[in-house]
Amino acid sequence: MPNAFNFSASPFDCLNPDEQRLVRNSVDIVYFPEQETILDVGTVPTHLFVIIKGYVTQVEGDEVITTYGPDDCFDGRGLVAGKVSSRFVAAEEVVAYQLARQAVSDLIASNVTFGALLFSDLGNKLSALSHRKSQHELQSLTMSRVDEAFLRPAHFVDADTDILAVVRVFQTHRTSNVLVRDVRSHPPRLGIFTATALQRAILDGRPLNQLAVGELANFALIEVRPSDQLGDAMAVMLRRRVHRVVVVDGEQVLGILEALDLFSFLSNQSHLITVHIEEARDLAGLSLAAAQITRMIALLHRGGSRVNLIAKLVQQLNARLFERAWHLLAPPGLIANSCLFVMGSEGRGEQLLKTDQDNGLILRDDFVPPDDLDAVCQRFSVALAGFGYPQCPGDIMVSNPQWRRSTSEFGRMTRQWLVLPDADSLMNLAIFMDAHAVSGDARLLESVQRGLMDIATDNDALQARFAAAIDAFGNTTGWWNRLLGLGDSDQQLNIKKEGIFPLVHGVRSLALAHRITETGTTARIAALVAGGWLEAGMGADLTDSLHFFMGLKLKAGLAELDTGKPVSGAVDVARLSSLDRDLLKDTLGVVKRFKMLLRQRFRLDSLR
Repeated sequence: MPNAFNFSASPFDCLNPDEQRLVRNSVDIVYFPEQETILDVGTVPTHLFVIIKGYVTQVEGDEVITTYGPDDCFDGRGLVAGKVSSRFVAAEEVVAYQLARQAVSDLIASNVTFGALLFSDLGNKLSALSHRKSQHELQSLTMSRVDEAFLRPAHFVDADTDILAVVRVFQTHRTSNVLVRDVRSHPPRLGIFTATALQRAILDGRPLNQLAVGELANFALIEVRPSDQLGDAMAVMLRRRVHRVVVVDGEQVLGILEALDLFSFLSNQSHLITVHIEEARDLAGLSLAAAQITRMIALLHRGGSRVNLIAKLVQQLNARLFERAWHLLAPPGLIANSCLFVMGSEGRGEQLLKTDQDNGLILRDDFVPPDDLDAVCQRFSVALAGFGYPQCPGDIMVSNPQWRRSTSEFGRMTRQWLVLPDADSLMNLAIFMDAHAVSGDARLLESVQRGLMDIATDNDALQARFAAAIDAFGNTTGWWNRLLGLGDSDQQLNIKKEGIFPLVHGVRSLALAHRITETGTTARIAALVAGGWLEAGMGADLTDSLHFFMGLKLKAGLAELDTGKPVSGAVDVARLSSLDRDLLKDTLGVVKRFKMLLRQRFRLDSLR
């Protein structure tokens, strides 16, 4: 039968030559006129359809769930389940291949990836996608296990061992640390003594043979498991500002993972960026470090690193960058009596490439700010712009007095957002809900956030008005048409507007309704699922969809930077692979279902 079957389209691009031959021997070509029902609810399907020409809509009740175009296939799930659960209608004349059910069953039995891509849920499709990446990507170093890296042997001493004896251990074993057992404490505890602590011992002034190591050991060990990913261990080191972690398996200490060894294994620039940030003595030095962050993002992405891990590292590096810049510009008294915070995707830990500044400053109530506070804040905003973070068009920055206030003033302002909501105050509320401290006293921000949640009422009208922003950029079937090239020459799809924003704000709206204090979207989803306010399946789909959107947006943004274009946030649908287009359709479908859930939960239709 037909030899023109497109084996470059998903899921058929994972078939070997024998499996392709089976397809060729098992397909026929069929024709359906416009508006003909191809499959109806409850029917027993006998074929899998692959569209050659035309478009097919999947309908549930009166709602169009999705649209299929050339090279798309349907209904794999109904074929496996033995019954069709939706109605499939020819939106225009359709020419399609029909592949016999037995052939599909044989392919599923022989090729697990084919089966996963054909009828699995979004999570399994994304999992199958990860398995199809190249060997280099599969062996992405940040996804390697901790026990695959070089672990230095652990050397133990008792807590009452004198420092001079510990120095001999350092020399004998050529190490810069020992683990300290304190068996006299209840329960017994384990600590660490390092060369840095040795310097403090020397400065102590007492003879080293009369000073017990337990007095200077740090008993707050930072541990990782051998099965943890190296990328996660790297994130722990960056967050906790340590140079080593102890690798433990249950009660057994397997060894010490040193930062030098970890970063040598990873061979990327994140550690060097951190060092450059910490050692920078002026803004010019920080600017060089900021430029390296984008290069690191490209390196990790092209190496196959998980997008959520990249975002986590970027959040931590940006926090260090902003903190160091603030310390270079602000006087110590201001730093100690204030909290500098970031908001938006930066606050949620979901920013990848540089976006607009969104930041603010909370001052301690009894603190008298310096006379040049405005000048300091202006210089900070200008500095971030120089690092590549554009100034916020809405002026949501510390350089704007509205976003630098005392703790009590911030508290009153957030309460006003809730009590007297209008379009601007609801937008400010949404932005502030994502606030994350980067420098100074984080308790100041926590107190304002806690006060905001304490007064968040069960006002259905307020919650509905807040949640209604999920439709701020929506235009019903518009994005389906752009995805499939129907009636719109513009193939650019704005992932943030059509996918990320409604997902993030919908989750944020549920978080406000249930007084969830987490700021990251995935953390909010986890809290909503744990509280029983969101089904686990929907929570998993939302998390997978968010990460897919972030990855697709990052890929498009890096491509724009490579060609000297500014990052637009748009994806050229025409350039997507069939698999990415299939996954995009699935993830946008998840957002559509989530918006339907939110409309019911907050009764948004009553606002129209």
